[in-house]
Amino acid sequence: MATSKQKTMIDTPIDRRETFMSLSKSMNDSEASMESRLRTLYRIQQRDSKIDQIHLLLGELPNEIRDLEDELEGLKTRLVKYGEEMTELEKAVSAKKIDAENSKAAIEKYRQQQGNVKNNREYVSISREMEYQQLELELANKRINEKSAQLREKKAAIEITRKEIEEKAHNLEEKRKESESIIEETSKEEEMLRKEIDELSATLDSRMLAAYHKVRDNARNGLAVVTVKRDACGGCFNKIPPQRQLDIAMNKKIIVCEYCGRILVSNDFEKEEE
Repeated sequence: MATSKQKTMIDTPIDRRETFMSLSKSMNDSEASMESRLRTLYRIQQRDSKIDQIHLLLGELPNEIRDLEDELEGLKTRLVKYGEEMTELEKAVSAKKIDAENSKAAIEKYRQQQGNVKNNREYVSISREMEYQQLELELANKRINEKSAQLREKKAAIEITRKEIEEKAHNLEEKRKESESIIEETSKEEEMLRKEIDELSATLDSRMLAAYHKVRDNARNGLAVVTVKRDACGGCFNKIPPQRQLDIAMNKKIIVCEYCGRILVSNDFEKEEE
């Protein structure tokens, strides 16, 4: 009695260095199986591309939000620094005012002593002390004026910084709302697409999937599986010879673009997807 042997699929270990080119040389599947795999791979690509388009809706919003957060943090740090500098300046002004009052008191004391001097030597000595205190008073007033001017500058800078913080905080809030709105609108669609990708991926050999993701990660537009458009590769736009286009249309084997390494599939797949 004849018994039929059941064909078992062996999932070959993944080689991260593998590309579609090396994969196409090693896979020995039936024509029907290969066409099915190519079709599935193309469908995965289409869904990945839709997810990419969803992410493009966000555009530069995530980067803009991060930049605004960094700018806000920097402005707040600057505001704290200004506050510390203000405190130091106020202390310096207070100290110089005390010095000025002490010099005034000393001058008044020496002026009174001048009326009670007994000889010329005492008079000269007291006069010198008065001159010294007068210089100290003028220096203290000069420092008070300087520090007061710096205080006014700091107050103006603090006011400007506070307005900048208010504007940046408002912009940040608007950007966050815009980002949240886009994510809310597209999250369900993206979730559905990812579910479909998982279901399609479960039917493919892990080596083919690994090669697909490697090419996709290295492609600027995220395209690893493309059709031939106007006799050229749909990924790099280099011309494809007519005989090679016929091979692609037959769906019997993996055919890779010799210029960019993308896998080329039949245009019929695109029509079916549409």
